[in-house]
Amino acid sequence: MGLETATYISQLVSTNPTSSDPVSQGDDHLQLIKSVLQAQFTTLGAAAVTTTAAELNLLDGVTTLAPEGTAVLSTGETGSTKFLREDGDGTSSWQTASGTTYTAGDGLDLTGTAFSTDLKSNGGLEIDSTELAVAQGISQYDVAQFTTGVVDNDFLRIATTSVEGRSASEVLSDIAALPLAGGTMSGETIFADQLATRPKMKDYSEAVNAIGSVSAAFDIDLEDGNVQSLTVTSGTFNIGLTNALASNSNSITLIGTNLGTGTLSFVSGAHGGGGNVVKWPGGSAPTLTASGVDILTFTTFDGGTNWYGFAAGIDAKAP
Repeated sequence: MGLETATYISQLVSTNPTSSDPVSQGDDHLQLIKSVLQAQFTTLGAAAVTTTAAELNLLDGVTTLAPEGTAVLSTGETGSTKFLREDGDGTSSWQTASGTTYTAGDGLDLTGTAFSTDLKSNGGLEIDSTELAVAQGISQYDVAQFTTGVVDNDFLRIATTSVEGRSASEVLSDIAALPLAGGTMSGETIFADQLATRPKMKDYSEAVNAIGSVSAAFDIDLEDGNVQSLTVTSGTFNIGLTNALASNSNSITLIGTNLGTGTLSFVSGAHGGGGNVVKWPGGSAPTLTASGVDILTFTTFDGGTNWYGFAAGIDAKAP
């Protein structure tokens, strides 16, 4: 009779029983099949197995199971080690772990897949025993330290690797500033049309703006100076008086050479702006010298809307 001995499915002979085997031995074959199934699937218990063939095939090649929450790797797939990915549509697929790029940012070193940094050379930080500390000094990223001499109400000055306390007088000396008690100016001071109250003047002078030779209309600009000089060569034209400070009194002195060689009209504002003609004593402009020096003074009390002219000296010369 063709009755084999088997413990597992692979040991069963698919051609048994033969057609010549007695029917009375059929129970032996059925008992063998039951025994093999129970020996092959020892942990199924009383639960029904509903896994499909496709689902079982996903485990093809898997020899070990990872703990829950870890990636499952397959060494049975051809090519390289792969991992099982859930594709989001109820299926899974084997994927190759590739395409990962590691890049070290500023202040970091990269060796393989490990990052590191040297705190002593990055950001002025250093590790002292188990504590992270800030390095001293005022070089890049460092923090300056206060000296023991700093007291209340001091100004602070950074010097090399420390912060020093400086008194008000020391600060003035440090920046070469003029103290309230007075001193010597060594450069131009620009007030920008601001008020200087109660000054006491001594040994002062005024700058002279030399306009040069003229023969056509032009403007005398107060921003160029309150004393100006020019020479007239010829022509009939207007001379405008401009840039008076609004709502204030302004004056200008004009030293003119050969003013009488031309026919001149002085006007308020730009020479072509249609401003008021300068007002002269008695309503008549002085007769100017054709060959010589005349000194004229102009003043306004309303910021340049109306100018008043005076002949301070006509044909000024040595006696």
